[in-house]
Amino acid sequence: MSNEAVSEKRIIKNLIFKLRQSSFLKNILIVMSGTAIAQVIAYALSPIISRLFTPEDFGIFGSFTAVAGIIGALITLDYSQALMLPKEKSEAVNLLCLSVLSTTLISIGAAIFSLLKPSVFFNITKTKGLLFVLLFILTLITSGINSSFQAWAIRSKEFKRTSVSQVVRSVGSSGSRIIFGIFKSGSAGLIISNLLANAMASLNLIKVVISDFKFYRKDISLIKIKSLAKAYIDFPLYSASQNFINAISSGLPVLLITKFYGLAAAGAYAFGISILQAPMSLILTALRQVLFQKACEFHHQGKGIFLLYIRTALVLFSIALIPSLILIIWAPQIFAFIFGARWQLAGVLARSLMIWMLFVFCNLPAVIFSRIIRVQRLVFFYDLAVLAIRTITLLLGGMYLNLTNTVMIFSIIGAFLNLFLIYIVGRMVFKRERNTSLISIKNILF
Repeated sequence: MSNEAVSEKRIIKNLIFKLRQSSFLKNILIVMSGTAIAQVIAYALSPIISRLFTPEDFGIFGSFTAVAGIIGALITLDYSQALMLPKEKSEAVNLLCLSVLSTTLISIGAAIFSLLKPSVFFNITKTKGLLFVLLFILTLITSGINSSFQAWAIRSKEFKRTSVSQVVRSVGSSGSRIIFGIFKSGSAGLIISNLLANAMASLNLIKVVISDFKFYRKDISLIKIKSLAKAYIDFPLYSASQNFINAISSGLPVLLITKFYGLAAAGAYAFGISILQAPMSLILTALRQVLFQKACEFHHQGKGIFLLYIRTALVLFSIALIPSLILIIWAPQIFAFIFGARWQLAGVLARSLMIWMLFVFCNLPAVIFSRIIRVQRLVFFYDLAVLAIRTITLLLGGMYLNLTNTVMIFSIIGAFLNLFLIYIVGRMVFKRERNTSLISIKNILF
């Protein structure tokens, strides 16, 4: 064997050894394993669930979820994400309390409005009865609590616990949907299933939170909470507002498709996009948690994060490209075969939506790194522009085009907008660390 061959073999062995020792890779695999199990369960049961509920059921569920998602985007004022940034846990625990307090106050406010103006709530969500108002408030509370607990577990590097939480959520959601579907509970069954899944996931994380809470409770004070609320005011001002705008952008298609094309069309859209997003979350849920923690760690240590940004975006694109092409070509046939003939329209819409989803999948680093380098203001105005463009597209499409053409144009515009976000945030990260990005190569690789 030549010296060059021996040298190459040694380099490969060294690389494999270092990858095995990489805490970053290990943490991703830990979280991904739980998410993978969760998605396998969800996908295995989805052909059953799709036959127990109608497109109209999913249309109402989509409208309800869209409204809950819009309010839920503000539920913690994004202080749940801010608690990742302080170096000391004694400060972070006060932000955790602030996050839970925000959840409580906003949920109370939403409850008061829904009870005072029930007709507005019912018209938007396409529901009837006070049961749905109660489910709406409980959905908000469990969403905020779960976001806060997830963020704390990530900060504490309890990735195994968050991994199990994903499995618990999937089992709770899919299992209860089948039970409710058998009893013909309709859209209410879908809503309650989501609520139960979030509650079960939060209960799985509560042990980590209580343990740390007991240890740091002496550090908790109203004065510190107020001080940290001001110190991280850019999170509610820009990051939470950005989430709010994104939630409107995400929920808007369901609401406007319902208006222009009916509940069945909205149900097909909601079902189609949920099926596309499920495998995406297999990687993104794991990567979001670990990448945010690792990037914050690099940032605290003064290390460059630009190469980490580029690597992550390119790897995500390479992972998504082939599955995206397959669905763009054969989605209608795949949906009709797996989920039943009545969901073929969902497959037709999924074919178009996949163009957009490909670049949504790749923009995770842009979303995370914009918070780390604190440029939420820029992204906030970007999201405002995106919301305006998407709203105009859907309105004009609803008035002048059929459903499939509207969704196709909407998806192509969405793809270009996400690509622009990836570029603009990457450029800002690069400008901030021209001299440090090369130093970080070894840290990123190993």
